[in-house]
Amino acid sequence: MRRKSKLLPALLAAVAVGLLASAYAAEPKKPARVSLPTVNVNKDKAEQCVEPTEVMRRDHMQMILHQRDETMHQGIRTVKHSLKNCVNCHADPKTGRVLGHNGFCESCHTYAAVTMDCFGCHTDKAEKKTGAVREPDTLEKLVRLSAPVAGVKP
Repeated sequence: MRRKSKLLPALLAAVAVGLLASAYAAEPKKPARVSLPTVNVNKDKAEQCVEPTEVMRRDHMQMILHQRDETMHQGIRTVKHSLKNCVNCHADPKTGRVLGHNGFCESCHTYAAVTMDCFGCHTDKAEKKTGAVREPDTLEKLVRLSAPVAGVKP
């Protein structure tokens, strides 16, 4: 008799769990909380990206790392895959940035649920084009200051 008394509550619990699971499965699906990324391309800057869209979506991080390695370790500085070039073309026309609510980089990285650490050191603002001579970057100033001056002994 005790066996039957223990079997009945277990059977009722299993039926209740089954009913709850089927009710949950039948509930209408809610839309995703993260909206699709906004893609801003500054058409004034370029007609098209330096690589096809599919290639950039898949390989942009490897390109940026490769560019970094060539620049930092080999002294080769090119524009094609530079982060600065990306920012200049993809900055939001209103804010001039790639971060923020409609920022090109932030919207895609939020959608993909990945973090980015590029802008801890680099600027997320596009360069303003003016007719004036640009102020040298801090790194250029340091290189100039640390370079030996002709005729002066250290």
